[in-house]
Amino acid sequence: MKMKWRALVFCGVAATLAGCAQIGYFVQAAHGQFSLLSEARPIDEWIASPGTESKLKNRLTRVKEIRAFAARELGLPDNDSYTTYADLKRQFVMWNVVATPELSLKPMQWCFPVAGCVNYRGYYSKDEAQAYAAELRAEKYDVEVSGVPAYSTLGWFKDPVLSTFIQYPDGELARLVFHELAHQVVYVPGDSKFNESFAVAVEEAGVERWMELHGDDKTRKAYAAYEGRKRDFLALLLKQRKALKANYESDISDDEKRKEKAAIFKALKEEYLVLKESWGGYSGYDRWFAEPLSNAHLSAVATYHDFVPGFKAILSKQKDLGKFYEAVRNLSTLGKDERHRLLASLGQATAVTAGNTHAEDLH
Repeated sequence: MKMKWRALVFCGVAATLAGCAQIGYFVQAAHGQFSLLSEARPIDEWIASPGTESKLKNRLTRVKEIRAFAARELGLPDNDSYTTYADLKRQFVMWNVVATPELSLKPMQWCFPVAGCVNYRGYYSKDEAQAYAAELRAEKYDVEVSGVPAYSTLGWFKDPVLSTFIQYPDGELARLVFHELAHQVVYVPGDSKFNESFAVAVEEAGVERWMELHGDDKTRKAYAAYEGRKRDFLALLLKQRKALKANYESDISDDEKRKEKAAIFKALKEEYLVLKESWGGYSGYDRWFAEPLSNAHLSAVATYHDFVPGFKAILSKQKDLGKFYEAVRNLSTLGKDERHRLLASLGQATAVTAGNTHAEDLH
């Protein structure tokens, strides 16, 4: 009862700040968040309970180890996040709706209290997400609905470990925890590309260090295979996104752009099947193709990856993670355009250096 009351208070404040038109959305968001928290119990209780399966106990014990490592070795927040566990009995915690115009890769933005403006709108119900997606499609937008296994409340709430990701292999589990905790270190409202690229840079550095200390041959091999597939798939998406961008910026007619768009997505599907075969039939990315391909599928790629090389360049210079976080905090105080310009410049310089080094290695 207390949770429901708090949810209603939260909803009322949020709706007042955002306008009455969105009150229905905030009702579901508040109810979903507080329902999630009400399901969570301390991990130690789950481990001590005789009713908890041994496999789950082992995974929760591993999370405790990862959580301790994150605070001790990576300087990530040492708070109550990921000290509780909730069994949601569904595949994803929520579903994000991403939308773009028909002939553009620029995503729509939705603005909220605290988080600022972001390139997606999240729902705790898949049906509600699909219903909103249908409204956008009726307005001729390209739309993607994707399941989300985890998210961060930026330290406002005690984020729980969830059944939606607890069975991930060790490397992927560590990656996810490091990523979400990174959002509590630096977060700039209204700059999704900055926030997500920073979290990806932290997760990658964190997993590398985790593997050095805790990985065995089997774990390292599994994570290397995961990283290789992710790298291959990302390269495919970036290639086709570049082709779409060139298409939309060309001087041809809209009808010709639509035909070229269809051809690009056809090529993407065909090349994915080739990749899948090279992976021995691994089907982990099949759900990416569950809905008709659209610009929305490719617009988010930039959000998570465009500035990662720039952040890695900063980390390479600073060496120490604490100094890296401080440098990123300083960067976050700049204007958005200046932040983006500096990160893009750092990433390009790194790519040129890497290219030159590789060319030297060939001689």
